[in-house]
Amino acid sequence: MTAAEPMSSERLVTLPGHFHGFALMHIAMRRDAARLAAAARSANGGRPEPIGAWWRGLRDVIDWHHHSEDEILWPELRRAVPSFAAAAAALDGDHAGLDKAMDTVGAALAPGAPAAALVPAADAFGGLLRDHLATEERVVFPAFTELGEQRYLALERRLLRTAPPRVLGHLQPWMFDAADPRSVAHVAATIPPPVRLLGRTVLRRRYERLLAPVVRHTGPVPPPRPKEKR
Repeated sequence: MTAAEPMSSERLVTLPGHFHGFALMHIAMRRDAARLAAAARSANGGRPEPIGAWWRGLRDVIDWHHHSEDEILWPELRRAVPSFAAAAAALDGDHAGLDKAMDTVGAALAPGAPAAALVPAADAFGGLLRDHLATEERVVFPAFTELGEQRYLALERRLLRTAPPRVLGHLQPWMFDAADPRSVAHVAATIPPPVRLLGRTVLRRRYERLLAPVVRHTGPVPPPRPKEKR
């Protein structure tokens, strides 16, 4: 890693191994924002096959991720890393803005909603999400580094204990879907073997059933849409 190449989940080689669990969540969010945009366009102005259950699973994970940051992660970093408080001002309001964007997507997926509403809702959500994750990573990865590996991992375990059962049942197959095999192997090694087995079998099959309507419309994971030049 060089000074010109800041740490980012979009370049996993820039991250120490113990950051990869956090990074895979960000990668999965961007992947699914791209899937949502592709599904919205798949029916040429009509409505795609119902994907509401898949969207609710995604929103549950994002809501938990953000609440655990606001309630536990950010306060802990403010206490432990003096430089974080000022840097974190760049994140103010981001989660509230994403909540509104996700509300709009949910409304566009509701029965009876105009088919044309989903494309702009998906695009707005995806754009906000990508911008937020990029800003967040510029702020939090240096703070994680200052914590040190053992303290960071203890904090990560504390965050995971706050996840409700519906999120825990979704999290492992969702994070590992189409992920870099080396990162998957690294993160899987930190998961207790019985939980890891459950994630590869029962939970993965349930996750794939939720994902099936999306995959039928989008095919392989679509690449992120490039930002327009301003």
